[in-house]
Amino acid sequence: MADDCFAHPRLAAIYDPLDPDCSDLDAYLRMAEEFRARRVLDIGCGTGAFALLLADRGIEVVGIDPALASINVARAKPGSERVRWICGDATDLPPLRVDMVTMTANVAQAIADPHAWQNTLRGAHEALRPGGHLIFETRDPARRAWEEWTRESSYRVTKIPGVDTVEYWVELIEVSGPLVTFRQFYVFAADGQVLTSDSTLRFREQEEVESDLIAHGYVFEGVRDAPDRPGREFVFLARRP
Repeated sequence: MADDCFAHPRLAAIYDPLDPDCSDLDAYLRMAEEFRARRVLDIGCGTGAFALLLADRGIEVVGIDPALASINVARAKPGSERVRWICGDATDLPPLRVDMVTMTANVAQAIADPHAWQNTLRGAHEALRPGGHLIFETRDPARRAWEEWTRESSYRVTKIPGVDTVEYWVELIEVSGPLVTFRQFYVFAADGQVLTSDSTLRFREQEEVESDLIAHGYVFEGVRDAPDRPGREFVFLARRP
């Protein structure tokens, strides 16, 4: 099940205006070029920002996400006809042979259930051609990013064309081992509606992820730093033999 921030139609519609900075995707675009990827599967594609950037570069893209509301936002964007959109998860993929599979931003951590995570790694492996790469990021648990998830640090007011003003903030709900749960608040000035969305992320240690990749038949190729959050994230690279 997708979180309400992606699955609720009113929240999916404002996802991009509330978080318009896509500079974190630049590193993935560079890796697509580095590995000469011509076919890419974007797992957890959300509202399609990365998939459309790839399509702009002439790359054949499949974007998959469990949130229909987000997929509908992606389908309404200019150029969306160049992407194959699928509502589902890695167990719902048709036969594919892609050069690269990506999970950007919080996607890998949002797959918090161990069984679902194993299915995702398995589905990505099956979708890759031999020699193709799986690339995704997770936050380094040692940096304890959740300690910064407070109303004071996250509160902002955004004027969104066609929507009016939206107040937004985040509050930490619970830290239980590797699982961190937080709540996002949205207040719509136009009608006073208040919506919330709860999310749980799994903070995996680097060694745990390496072991999972190897167990699912990948060749582990290493970890890179995330240029947008240096020293705070692991960017994993793995290859199907």
